[in-house]
Amino acid sequence: MSGLQKQGDLRRNNTAELKTEVKAMSSQMIDRWNIVSWYQDYDDGRVIHPFGENPEGFLDYQAAGYMCCTIVRPDRQNFTTGGQWNAEDREKADAYNGYLSYSGTFEVTGNTVEHRVRYSIFPNWVGSVQKRTFQLKGDILDLSARLEDGTAEARTAILRWSRDKG
Repeated sequence: MSGLQKQGDLRRNNTAELKTEVKAMSSQMIDRWNIVSWYQDYDDGRVIHPFGENPEGFLDYQAAGYMCCTIVRPDRQNFTTGGQWNAEDREKADAYNGYLSYSGTFEVTGNTVEHRVRYSIFPNWVGSVQKRTFQLKGDILDLSARLEDGTAEARTAILRWSRDKG
């Protein structure tokens, strides 16, 4: 057997092993996950909790390849100036600023999960691919994303999730 044939066999074996590993990791992620924490670690040393220190919400990965994420600030206020369509713009903006939701499909490659966004409260994400590096240890899933590299707002967003026990 030539050296090239051996390399080709090795690549095929490594590719098959990687696909098996990715499939196994994907299947371990299939579940509902509850948010534990979300913070943004800025390169300048700031640490921000966008929805406070105790956000609420879930991340759902389905076996069919669909995903849905909803995170809310637990102290969101009820509207006092009207209903969901006719309340004052300030109240609607405050509600938006305490709520994040998007859904679509997902795919795992190595230690990255890609969320292909179909619907989002933030319209700029629709049609985008949101890449998250992940680490899965038992019932804890950590997702991180690098944001605004090369700017004064460069940071890493870190979200911790726990597997839903209910």
